[in-house]
Amino acid sequence: MLKNKLTLLPLLATSAAVMGENEQPNILFCIADDASRESFGAYGGRNCNTPAIDALASEGVVFTNAYTQNPKSAPSRACILTGKYSWQLKEATNHFPHFPAEFTLYPQVLMENGYYVGYTGKGWGPGTYDTKDNPAGPEYNKLTVKDRPAKGIFNTDYSVNFRAFLDDNKEGKPFCFWLGCKEPHRFYEKDSWKKNGKSIDSVYVQPFYPDNEIVRGDIMDYAVEVEWFDKHVGEAVQILKEKGMLENTMIVVTSDHGMPFPRIKGQIYEEGFHVPFIVYWKGKVMGGRSVDDFIGFHDIAPTLLEAAQIDGNFGMTGKSFINLLTSKKSGRIDKKRDHMILIKERHDVGRANEDGVNLGYPVRAIRTDEYLYVVNYKPERWPVGNPEYDYRNCDNSPTKSYLTGLKPGDKDYRYNEMAFAKRPGEEFYLIKEDPHCMKNQALNPEYRKVMDKLRKRMENELKRTGDPRMYGKGDIFDKYPYMGKALDYSKKIK
Repeated sequence: MLKNKLTLLPLLATSAAVMGENEQPNILFCIADDASRESFGAYGGRNCNTPAIDALASEGVVFTNAYTQNPKSAPSRACILTGKYSWQLKEATNHFPHFPAEFTLYPQVLMENGYYVGYTGKGWGPGTYDTKDNPAGPEYNKLTVKDRPAKGIFNTDYSVNFRAFLDDNKEGKPFCFWLGCKEPHRFYEKDSWKKNGKSIDSVYVQPFYPDNEIVRGDIMDYAVEVEWFDKHVGEAVQILKEKGMLENTMIVVTSDHGMPFPRIKGQIYEEGFHVPFIVYWKGKVMGGRSVDDFIGFHDIAPTLLEAAQIDGNFGMTGKSFINLLTSKKSGRIDKKRDHMILIKERHDVGRANEDGVNLGYPVRAIRTDEYLYVVNYKPERWPVGNPEYDYRNCDNSPTKSYLTGLKPGDKDYRYNEMAFAKRPGEEFYLIKEDPHCMKNQALNPEYRKVMDKLRKRMENELKRTGDPRMYGKGDIFDKYPYMGKALDYSKKIK
């Protein structure tokens, strides 16, 4: 249920009329870096003040079941750009890879079909690529801001760079702009919540963390940066209004995955992969609706291309959800959109075999309305990286330091285990009664038949779409080069 009062906008009679027979829409794609769905008021968030995004939600479509298939920046964004399942992306399935040149990118298709394209902040990454421009498009990052609410915030002025991009569009072409805010990615200025007039007295703390001042302060430092994203989204909308462009601009607001905290970012638990997704398209899409259909990041590119009235699948395997946007309905619209397949391979280095190969933590999972079923294919490995290398697949933070400093026997040690301990081969969670995935039911015989059915469905879909791991070739993901900073495995943390 949406937090704000919803305002209904007029819907034109047919899908063709909604999209416009001759007029191609502008597209403003706003993506945060590491912001949880629950951070936004439109999704019931209480810790962050997000009035601009909540206003778009109140007059747009709020998707309650939107997912990144692979909850880390580079693989998540690769799915968005290519319109493909994560396991189909070769090197780009991993974090910090070299982006394969063979895949068609939706910004490239739009440029070839008359669109003016650009991005600011963070586009695709981290990693390397062969194309002249970032896979998200030509860069607009020159203009900076002086006054920032915290030292950890980047000085890129996202909304002003968006204005510069619009000013450079001398021919008045339809545009597609990727507003990639680098916040709330770490690092954070510690206790920045204090100088920004916030309080930690009423902070909501997820139940898989201890509720103490260290965690509360860390969450509120994060909130300062979420609000910076909201500020720039609001300023971008205002620029569109000033230029008379709001009427024909589709605005999308999302995040690449959950917040950079233990047990969330990079992990196959609910808050890591279940993302915010809001679409506002004034006068073209009936607002005030909440849609429960499952959509994934691989569905975004086909949707944007259909909105731009460009034919062809360009090798994309995702499915456009324009029909959900142009519907008058709320709730579940397309009964076939009732699940999502999730994946993890190698994210950040932090474990190696005897040959020095950087090993990942392979996972496949299926999320339905009721269940999350997870298969950890290498349960003998540490899921967040080895402890002797400081659990490298978890960003450093006060929360992480507190948890890793706990010892067996400490009263809060169970929180350390929930975040970092080894996991069984199967996990099974009853999402409706256990949304934080804290009670693994995999050993409960009552659910064995359900798990077997879900596994069969998941693996059949993975086989049909060519997942190498289903054909005994999953080790290829470990062998792809890691383009980030190499880890010296001779130096262990004692």
